[in-house]
Amino acid sequence: MSASARPHATPAPTWMRARAWAVHALTASGVIWALLATRAIFADDLRAAFLWMCLAVAVDAADGPLARAWQVKKLAPGLDGALLDNIVDYLNYTFVPLLLIAHKGWLPEPAWLWVSVPAMASLVAFTHTEAKDSDDGFFRGFPSYWNVVAFYVAVEVHTWGPWAVAGLLLALSVLSVAPVRFAYPNRIQRLRWFFLGGSLAWSMSMVGLAATWPDVPAWAARASLVYPALYGVVSVWVDREARTR
Repeated sequence: MSASARPHATPAPTWMRARAWAVHALTASGVIWALLATRAIFADDLRAAFLWMCLAVAVDAADGPLARAWQVKKLAPGLDGALLDNIVDYLNYTFVPLLLIAHKGWLPEPAWLWVSVPAMASLVAFTHTEAKDSDDGFFRGFPSYWNVVAFYVAVEVHTWGPWAVAGLLLALSVLSVAPVRFAYPNRIQRLRWFFLGGSLAWSMSMVGLAATWPDVPAWAARASLVYPALYGVVSVWVDREARTR
């Protein structure tokens, strides 16, 4: 069959291509939430800052499944969605929360030096070629949840003290570049009910706690640590199980 006689692929309807580009716009909106969170930080309105961070997490949780379901890579190939997502995630999950920790004086001086360690470790984590192993649903290293760290530091800093906060940041920075893996809730199949369901329930509880700032009940914040602890332990167990198959 000659080239001229070959059937041409039917182009996707305009509404499908528009929908795909809308997912890119949704991802890019994370920059807005980062800017609004930054403004709230410098206004010392931590309640607003944490709620903007929660909105950024909600957008990040939604755009990946939408991108796959609506074939964004195929229908809106003009943008690298994975790169866009990484840039926005670095802002919302690393830069803004570390800015908050440094700005509030929760670290020994000079604070910029302490936060530069996790900031650089996260750069390595985000750009590592095995950062997100989509084949079996794992992140490589601590998945840069510095927004979560910032919230718990805000609640407990008066108990822990600046040096304990610095130690936590350094320990998690090492974990960020270590060759350990944690479950990617949206993609992992093994115990998906635990990772995805638990993440959704825990995220909703965090929104509720953030909304009560500055009167967050310490007992409720500490109780909410149960799921992150289980997430870490179960991730290591499932990863070990996957490696030994």
